[in-house]
Amino acid sequence: MADLQHTHELTYVGSRVVKRFVDGKAGAAEREWRALGLLARYAPGLAPEPIAFDGGAVTMSRLPGESLRGLSPLKVPLTEFAEALTELHAAVPSDVLSALPVRPGQADALTAWVRERAAGWLPRDPEADLAVREGLRWLESWRPGEAGVTPVFGAGDGNLSNFLWDGFRVRVVDFEDSGSSDRAWELAELAEHVSMWVDGEVGIAELFELDPLESRRLLECRRLQALVWLFLLSHEGPRNPPGTFRRQVERTLAVLG
Repeated sequence: MADLQHTHELTYVGSRVVKRFVDGKAGAAEREWRALGLLARYAPGLAPEPIAFDGGAVTMSRLPGESLRGLSPLKVPLTEFAEALTELHAAVPSDVLSALPVRPGQADALTAWVRERAAGWLPRDPEADLAVREGLRWLESWRPGEAGVTPVFGAGDGNLSNFLWDGFRVRVVDFEDSGSSDRAWELAELAEHVSMWVDGEVGIAELFELDPLESRRLLECRRLQALVWLFLLSHEGPRNPPGTFRRQVERTLAVLG
């Protein structure tokens, strides 16, 4: 849900970037700094190098490359994108990962948020209202459990803008919501993020080989993420083209089956 909030300001000073957090979001700067340190140690080159931490500001190296969201969907390097995600997810050793806090924005929190938004939903049109009703009906029956959970290090933000392509490899930025997570949840958040389809579908989740239990979990997590975006996009703003909410209604109904 942080995607539609202004959480930080970026200042570019030569080869450095200063990321200053401006909304008082608890623990965000600390999570960013911790993630950069872990990745510098276990996956050097995948993310910016940490340079300095001063209260609410993190100074890091500036990475070369163009945001994947700035590319035509047909030009997104899917193989390298999947390789970067695989490296990110597996970067932190299991003993270190198990000691990390769980990243914010997990299923329980988003389920409560969706129910709160649904409780205040005003009739809009038949398809949108149907998506809300079917979403709530599905939520009543969903019990996430531990089936299909593969522990990974999660970046915590599915925005395509957070992945940079330099012509050779994809690198990752933005770790303010990072922490311990699971692969199906991370892939679902990425697959359903509006940036992954609004300009043309970028089918990254399909590149991962998952066993049946993890595939089932991926579908269920995508359903919850689609419901989140249904409400986030219900009041369309200037960030996305006209008709984005209507497309999200159709996506939500499709993933709900």
